[in-house]
This record gives sequence, C-alpha cells and structure tokens, in this order.
Amino acid sequence: MTPLVLGSTSPYRRELLQRLGLPFEVDRPEVDESPRPGETPAALAARLAEAKARAVAGRHPDAWVIGSDQVAELDGRPLGKPGGPGAAFAQLRAASGREVRFHTAFFLCSAAHSGAHAGLDLTTVHFRALADDEITRYLAVEQPYDCAGSFKCEGLGITLFEAIDNRDPTALIGLPLIALARALRAAGYALP
Repeated sequence: MTPLVLGSTSPYRRELLQRLGLPFEVDRPEVDESPRPGETPAALAARLAEAKARAVAGRHPDAWVIGSDQVAELDGRPLGKPGGPGAAFAQLRAASGREVRFHTAFFLCSAAHSGAHAGLDLTTVHFRALADDEITRYLAVEQPYDCAGSFKCEGLGITLFEAIDNRDPTALIGLPLIALARALRAAGYALP
C-alpha cells in the first residue's frame, strides 16, 4: 500500500483520520498561514490546505499527503485560534446570537503519482444568545484555546448552539472525512 501522511500536527485531525482505519504517518508542515490582502476565508482555507500538503509531499515523495486547514468566518472576516481566555471570550461574545461559517479544506497530493484531489466544506454554526457568565463557565471547563471559533462541538461546546448546518459533521472538527474518503478511494486506497 502506498504510504499515507497527514501534513498536520492537529490532534483533532489525527483522531478523525484514524476513523478510516488506514495506517498513516504525521509530519509537521512549515507554512506561513497569514492571509493575503483581499483573500476570502474560503480561499484562505483552500490555499493553506494545498500549501501544507505540498510542503510535506516534498519530504515524502512516495506517499500521498493530506493537508487540511479550517478558517472560521464572522462578518466576512477570519476568526483565528484564540490562544487564550481573553480572546476566546471575545470571540464567543461576538458570535452570540449570530452565525459563524467554518470553511474546512483538504488537499491530497503525491510527488510520485499524478493528480491531486481537493475538497472544501462549509459548516454554518448558529449560536444561541450567550450570557457572559455562560461563556465564562464554558471556557473554564473546556478551554478551547486551540480551536478556531473558541469551542469544541464534539464536547461541551454543543450547548452553545441553536443549530449546525453542514453536509459532513466531521468537517467542523477539522477534516471532512466524507469527501476525503472519496478522494482516498480515487487515489487507490481500499475503503468500504
């Protein structure tokens, strides 16, 4: 079987990819994640997913490499990972009673094999109106400081929402497995 490499150090993406039951390695992509002037959040996610995959593919020429990125969007602007409680509180307060869109992209490529496969999933999260004390309690319990949008939908963060609209529930966690499985089958991997 052709080696498979996940070009990401995200523990969330690693856990998701393990669901497919394929052996894979993990390698850290070294990519500048700064947005370009005028770049939309969707275009940023797609560009970074490809850049991460191609950066890692150069070090693993015989493997298929998966790059992925997710950009949260509020009012047309990207929301980054908060990194700490103050920024997380501000993000959740800004999202209260509103919709946040999550663009989750993947890119599958190989230096040794022709072709590449890409996907971009859109998830819209409808936040309920959040009181400051609810935000504070949530952050104290889950501490989602490494998550775009400042929540973990697979954990207690689910209590912050009115609804989630998407085609693939794994995309919101960080890797759209439905589309990725289709791409992996096209690349020759045996999946059910």
